[in-house]
Amino acid sequence: MSHQDDIKAIITNVGGAANVKSLTHCATRLRFELNDAGKVNESELDGNKLVLGVVPQSGNRYQVVIGGQVASVYDEIMHLPEMAGRGAGTVDNDDISDMSNAELKAAERQKGIRGKFAWLDNFFEYLADSFRPILGVLLGASIIIALVNLAISLKMIPNDTATAGLVFIQAIWKGVFYFLPIMIAYNASKKLKVDPWLGGSIMAMLMTPQFASLSDTKTWSDTVCHQVMGNTQCTAKIFGLPMQLSDYSGNVFVPLLMAAVLALVYHGLKKVIPDSVQLVFLPFLSMIIVGALTAFLLGPIGVWAGNGIGAGLSWMNGHAPFVFAIIIPLLYPFLVPLGLHWPLNALMLMNIQTLGYDFIQGPMGTWNFACFGATAGVLFISIRDHDDQMRQTSIGALAAGLLGGVSEPSLYGIHLRYKLVYSRMLVGCAVGGVVIAVMGWLFPSSAGVHGVTTTTFAFTSLLTIPVFNQMWVYAVSIAAAFLTSMFLIITLDYRTPEQKAEVAARAAAKAAKGSHAAAPVTAAAPVAVAEAPAKTAVATTAVSAPVSGHVITLDASGDPVFASRALGEGVAIEPVDGTVKAPVSGVLQTVAETGHAFGIKTDDGVEVLVHVGIDTVKLNGDGFAVKVAKGQRVNAGDLLATVDLNKVKQAGFSTNTLVTVLNTAALKSVTPKTGADVKAGDSVIAIEK
Repeated sequence: MSHQDDIKAIITNVGGAANVKSLTHCATRLRFELNDAGKVNESELDGNKLVLGVVPQSGNRYQVVIGGQVASVYDEIMHLPEMAGRGAGTVDNDDISDMSNAELKAAERQKGIRGKFAWLDNFFEYLADSFRPILGVLLGASIIIALVNLAISLKMIPNDTATAGLVFIQAIWKGVFYFLPIMIAYNASKKLKVDPWLGGSIMAMLMTPQFASLSDTKTWSDTVCHQVMGNTQCTAKIFGLPMQLSDYSGNVFVPLLMAAVLALVYHGLKKVIPDSVQLVFLPFLSMIIVGALTAFLLGPIGVWAGNGIGAGLSWMNGHAPFVFAIIIPLLYPFLVPLGLHWPLNALMLMNIQTLGYDFIQGPMGTWNFACFGATAGVLFISIRDHDDQMRQTSIGALAAGLLGGVSEPSLYGIHLRYKLVYSRMLVGCAVGGVVIAVMGWLFPSSAGVHGVTTTTFAFTSLLTIPVFNQMWVYAVSIAAAFLTSMFLIITLDYRTPEQKAEVAARAAAKAAKGSHAAAPVTAAAPVAVAEAPAKTAVATTAVSAPVSGHVITLDASGDPVFASRALGEGVAIEPVDGTVKAPVSGVLQTVAETGHAFGIKTDDGVEVLVHVGIDTVKLNGDGFAVKVAKGQRVNAGDLLATVDLNKVKQAGFSTNTLVTVLNTAALKSVTPKTGADVKAGDSVIAIEK
């Protein structure tokens, strides 16, 4: 399909424009609120080349993961004629829950920790929505810092204050981090349904020259300053009450605390102040009450809490660096999809504000590059196997990762779709963690700090490597993580036999359409099979039933992939016994080790797949006895396997046996014969070439 067809297909497969009640978007996802989520064609939607993944939610809400181009896709959707006057929405985090990070992909939806405790859901959503809207400016600032540090390391400039121009550049990125509390206060207030400008204004109060001047002991005789743990602490008398004065620039805990208290006060006042005067008195009283509470109480608490947590983690990094450096990259692959990484991101910013440096981002970078290495491995395989769909996905995800440090396209588009990716990627995380732990301890920084540190918040990408102290240690560590994951994906693959067969079927169908050849490209696995000596091909006109039973349609089979005809036209059979026979004569191109799937290619190029049961790969061969081997020639009616149907049923799986013609698109017609009781060997599919 063309790009515009893909855009239209998104709306078609969510049930059409009439089914769209509301549509918004965030950084990577389209967020639909539908009238009836049951109308969504998930398999077709997930197969759209613009879509990285789909996430069903409760309450007729549905999220479609697009990636970095989500804004342009959203705009194009809203300009479709059928969307005129309907579905428009704004990017409003107040009204739309971000439960996607708890329900990512079907495999994660039921086992995520979200949903068990509502308060925990709300807490992490509060953190996520307070930071997410400013990730773009944080990324922009981190790249500017990286380029300046790279210029310093190459001795192109002596430092970042050598000229007026460099001071100006410094002001560009420092403006983001200095006024970060105001941005967070704005977002946090908005999340809690409070006027966001009110939250930002209260936080800005603590960052004015007037508030900073209260620390001047020469001007104010009531202000007293003293040294505490190497830092100057000042206390002023305000209306006779002591107020601890702090530098709140770059602080993240204080605005989060302030916004939470502001929400209580704001909504409480809203109930008692008449509507006619709320415009004046609601912000007036909120600023007075919450401004005073923040300056006298919440601000100092936030600073103490941030200092305490930062000191605790710093102690762990100094006294148990191996544990710290290995745990961080092993935790992140599970924290990020569930949205639980936001507290650590807040701690990174707090460390920089209190300690002057952060030590979490170095180990975290090894996870990111293990993630990108796995994506690079997927890209290699997709090129080798001519998988255009996955090649496009992995190229975009790898570019976003290596250049922007963004892991979501890799996670949503690939890793959470294919369960085997994680087992390979975690090894890369562990290797990277061990390398950074060992080298960070053996080669401490000039300041005597063990481990890799940075003085700024950086998205861990290729462009930001220069922002890390002990840059060479960091570079070796992320390279080890990247190459380990990539090597394991390439050597062990990341797909199940069914997923490989689906890719092969797509490649065969594409090749057949492109060449209009009578004999299409084989759907075999990449390893070549030595077939029997060539002989005159006998035309295949029918496919026989591999088992005895009742023939039903693929739509009624219970498997959405087969029902979508992604693996070709065919039938499903409700078996009455466990004897599985060859439906055609030919060479076995695929024999699953688990015994549940067999692929046969006839001498005249017809490719047939027999799949015993639905999701039976999860049985790992239990109850299956395979009687043939890959590369073996079989005749129609030869025994392929025996299956203990009772064991399959007791394990909770359907025994429906599916037989499809993989290269249906290359044939003139493939006609299933359904609705009858058959014996193994009876014709169930008619073929015309």
